[in-house]
Amino acid sequence: MRIAVLSGKGGTGKTLVSVNLAAAAKTSTYMDCDVEEPNGHLFFKPKEVEEEDISVKIPKVDNERCKGCRKCVDFCKFNALAYIKEKLIVFEEVCHSCGGCIMFCPEQALEEREKPIGKAQKGTSNQVTIYTGILNTGEASGVPIIKKLLDENKSNTNKPIFIDCPPGSACIVMESIKGADYCILVAEPTLFGVHNLNMVYELVKLFNKSFGVVLNKCLEGENPAEKFCLERNIKILGQIPFDTELGNLNSNAEIAVRKSEKYSDLFSSLLETIKKEVQHEAITHS
Repeated sequence: MRIAVLSGKGGTGKTLVSVNLAAAAKTSTYMDCDVEEPNGHLFFKPKEVEEEDISVKIPKVDNERCKGCRKCVDFCKFNALAYIKEKLIVFEEVCHSCGGCIMFCPEQALEEREKPIGKAQKGTSNQVTIYTGILNTGEASGVPIIKKLLDENKSNTNKPIFIDCPPGSACIVMESIKGADYCILVAEPTLFGVHNLNMVYELVKLFNKSFGVVLNKCLEGENPAEKFCLERNIKILGQIPFDTELGNLNSNAEIAVRKSEKYSDLFSSLLETIKKEVQHEAITHS
């Protein structure tokens, strides 16, 4: 069971939900794919951390061999190559590492070199396995790091996997949810929250993913995000109250499930609801 947790922006409670669901499941895997600013490890404080450098392949030019035919420039649809003042220039930031320019070069003036873009870490916290992707500052895309994390767990079917996605709806989010069995959309109870919820709602529909919504920071009274869900017949999986105890635990990087019986019950109940939804979807589409 691979559960992706999304939100239209940062700060809605995406990490709160994914961390506590992973802890509530006891034996599970938590994957922090928010590679630009991962913070799940602050809660889990994993031990026995292993680290691996992640690199991508980009072209390197041999200017003595290059004859200026520009076949590589014409091939590249990302404009990562330019021939200027009798010299071939590679714009590393927009290179997608496809290797096509190397194949097209008739003079064999291009070869691949490794460019480090970040790291992948693996550790443990009680019975939870923690994966964390970390993108180097200034790098354009964290997609290769996310792919690495997801590929590491392709064959992992023995325990639930909770994918803490990047905020928003860009390419790195799309990469994070590709293999998910179910998506949880976390939303705040405001008009701005509705706008952000709609972003990820449209995304999971585009990918034809089964999904439900968790409403966070709920107060008594009008809830525009709840209204949005009811009008569109979207499953509301649960509601998390706007609560001082939870706020204090979260701000102190404590896992609520492990510190509070009340929140252990809340997230355990939410987990059971999600399991039933996943099982229902599996039966429906079988």
